[in-house]
Amino acid sequence: MLVVLLVAMPSLILPVGGTDGPQIVALVAIFAALFTLVEYSAASPSIIEFRDAPPFNRLRFSALFVTVLVLSLILRGGEDVGSFSKVVHVLGERIGASTDFPYSPVRLTVLMMPQGTSIETLNNIRIAAGISYLISLISITIFIVMLRMKRWPKRNGTFNVWVNLPTFDPTVGGDVVARLNRDSQVNLILGFLLPFIIPAAIKLITLFVTPVTLNDPQTLIWTITAWAFLPASLLMRGVALSRVAQMIYKQRKKAYAKAVAEGMLPV
Repeated sequence: MLVVLLVAMPSLILPVGGTDGPQIVALVAIFAALFTLVEYSAASPSIIEFRDAPPFNRLRFSALFVTVLVLSLILRGGEDVGSFSKVVHVLGERIGASTDFPYSPVRLTVLMMPQGTSIETLNNIRIAAGISYLISLISITIFIVMLRMKRWPKRNGTFNVWVNLPTFDPTVGGDVVARLNRDSQVNLILGFLLPFIIPAAIKLITLFVTPVTLNDPQTLIWTITAWAFLPASLLMRGVALSRVAQMIYKQRKKAYAKAVAEGMLPV
């Protein structure tokens, strides 16, 4: 139900353009809900990671949900004067202006638009990028605080690598700890660079292929949400993989020390 609400939320808050808009949104919402239901009910998931290590996915979904909700209210507030959406719109303007400084991801996102883009569209992009980036940073901070407080993964149960990392095969390649640390570093680097790389890539597409426009409010919402959510998700995944590698390393040391104490291994 929450996944359906997430997909349909921009269409419920903002007007839908075209006669096929509601049907497409309903189809995507049903597909996303069925996919989530299958992944969480199967004995072993196929794509979704850390299924049995809450609240990792809950935190990511909450950040995605809040981002889409806030952006929908902000874009609605530009036309709905005197409402709660207008208050959110004004707050978003201040956040967007404070995060729009030279060489910032928000500034690069505004600069990626082609010449001739209206001032209103640029302002909406600045607001959406600023608020989305702020929400992503807050979600990453919350997860890091949880790790520092040793609340993830929960200490009252075992961590099943097979279930929580379905795309990771521990039997392939070299040492598991080294591979997890390497994947963690790759995710951290990509998560840090993507907010800068995506605007540059869109700018190149605009210059050499076709102009990319974000005049439609729903297109703007999903584009900016993906721009902020994907890097944050990669950063959180990198931190989580590093944590799993540390857990496996500590478990190995305990098992080795126990074997030595029982005389199973030479000292």
